[in-house]
Amino acid sequence: MFCEKAVELVRELHRAPEGQLPAFNVSEAAEDGLRQVLEEMKALYEQNQSDVNEVKSGGRSDLIPTIKFRHCSLLRNRRCAVAYLYDRLLRIRALRWEYGSVLPNTLRFHMSAEEVEWFNHYKKSLATYMRSLGGDEGLDITQDMKPPKSLYIEVRCLKDYGEFEVDDGTSVLLKKNSQHFLPRWKCEQLVRQGVLEHVLS
Repeated sequence: MFCEKAVELVRELHRAPEGQLPAFNVSEAAEDGLRQVLEEMKALYEQNQSDVNEVKSGGRSDLIPTIKFRHCSLLRNRRCAVAYLYDRLLRIRALRWEYGSVLPNTLRFHMSAEEVEWFNHYKKSLATYMRSLGGDEGLDITQDMKPPKSLYIEVRCLKDYGEFEVDDGTSVLLKKNSQHFLPRWKCEQLVRQGVLEHVLS
């Protein structure tokens, strides 16, 4: 049946939880599904071309409903494929805001080469924009996604990280299971990356 694979791609994204990125280049449903949608579209287009030529040369007007049906199937396949790819880009953009400029390997593994390239362009554009704000140092607009209750937070180190420099020039050694009282804006990125954990008292 026409458009089944295209609709399945959209369903796959709908089933994925918000903030999650389903695999693109690993799961059969995605890469093979997208390739099958494109092959179906190519086959429909070629069939339509031959029928249109037959209608023009032979005057076979009985083929017009079939041509229109195939054309509608082509448009639906295109809409589903574009919706699938666009939704993935929106999810990847949201990952930049959540995890920062370095994505965990588990997430990069779920992305195609083109999506990784798009992510890199997006993070460079965002960095350029942030450098243009707030004078010489720029302004990191990815910090404090929610208004902070206090400027300092207590954090526990989940893995060995090494030296971490604080604003006043002092260095803190982040070792596994050590606890520190640090400026929120300095360690928020490490919390997102899973290096630190916010200790709620």
